[in-house]
Amino acid sequence: LLGLPALPLTLAAGVVYGPLGGTLLVSPASVAGASLAFILGRTLLRGWVRTRTDGSARFRALDQAIGREGWRLVALLRLSPVFPFSLLNYALGATGIGLGPYVLASWLAMLPGTFLYVSAGAAAGAATGLAPGQVVAPWLLYLGLAATLLVTLRISWIARRALAASLPDPVDNRPLPEEPHEL
Repeated sequence: LLGLPALPLTLAAGVVYGPLGGTLLVSPASVAGASLAFILGRTLLRGWVRTRTDGSARFRALDQAIGREGWRLVALLRLSPVFPFSLLNYALGATGIGLGPYVLASWLAMLPGTFLYVSAGAAAGAATGLAPGQVVAPWLLYLGLAATLLVTLRISWIARRALAASLPDPVDNRPLPEEPHEL
């Protein structure tokens, strides 16, 4: 909500509660924070958000694309590191998407990354002996972490391509050209 990094708390949840328990704790909390920022961006901070986004051709294109694609585009935005996450929550409040589709798309799209970071915390805890009650064998935890990382990277790559294809060029309403990217 304040733009502070949530990564240290997410990793700590993995150390303390393990991959599943940490994800069950962090996921609703992160969606609640994102939803509160969305609501604030739509209500109390709408003027502030508009002053920051009105001059942005990219935001106008994003708003138009959300009008066409709705929750799908929100999910793609969550999976792609194109926009800063904290600011995106407020800015999406100034778009035409409803709260329900925003919350559902945010939750589903943020879940893989949440699991990845919580699992990384759990793996770090297991490696340092900070998670004494670890039920999962450490090698299985590392294998799961590696698989989650690969899937998350692949999903991000696909999301970036789909996002580039769905956002029109604000000048002439053509899709923006794809950025070169490597995996």
